[in-house]
Amino acid sequence: MNNHLSDCLKRYPKLVVCEDDIKCACDLMASSFRNEHKLLICGNGGSASDSGHIAGELLKNFCTKRKIDDGVRKIIGDDIADNLQGALPAISLPDMVAINTAYANDCNPHYCFAQLTYGLGKSEDTLLCISTSGNAKNVILAAIVAKTKGMNVIGLTGKTGGDLVQHCDVCIRAPESETFKVQELHLPIYHTLCLMLEQIFFG
Repeated sequence: MNNHLSDCLKRYPKLVVCEDDIKCACDLMASSFRNEHKLLICGNGGSASDSGHIAGELLKNFCTKRKIDDGVRKIIGDDIADNLQGALPAISLPDMVAINTAYANDCNPHYCFAQLTYGLGKSEDTLLCISTSGNAKNVILAAIVAKTKGMNVIGLTGKTGGDLVQHCDVCIRAPESETFKVQELHLPIYHTLCLMLEQIFFG
């Protein structure tokens, strides 16, 4: 697991300041998955795309072949099992277009992610909040709702962490301030988290 993190820090040395927070975030997500809980992910714009990207890396093979549980294989048979891959339950909230647009149209659009977190989140689930500034109102509102439901909250932000920091159990702050530069560092951070989790559960 730590080999993936070490490799990331060698390729992106400025992320050394994020090392402990990356480890902590991985531990929180792993704890949720071990206890049969799930990961919710939210963000806007480029961070919305990142949300879907992260969910995709967790729901199928990333860099390691993931075998199906033998007990499941016996039930569903080889034909189906041979075409399935081990998965970690992750949901990208921005990708839920129908409910997001319905809620934005009918209610207050700032509360879309909060509503989805309220509806889908359970105690011991984890919410990953992505905001380059750390000040996205809809993301912060989702974090507040998550905490009231007993969920873990992880922030992935820029250098300051913004107002989101105070609502997080851990906040990974990419050491940049300009939006595109923060986004450029978010990719190796979340790829590394996905690799670490894949190693834990399927390595």
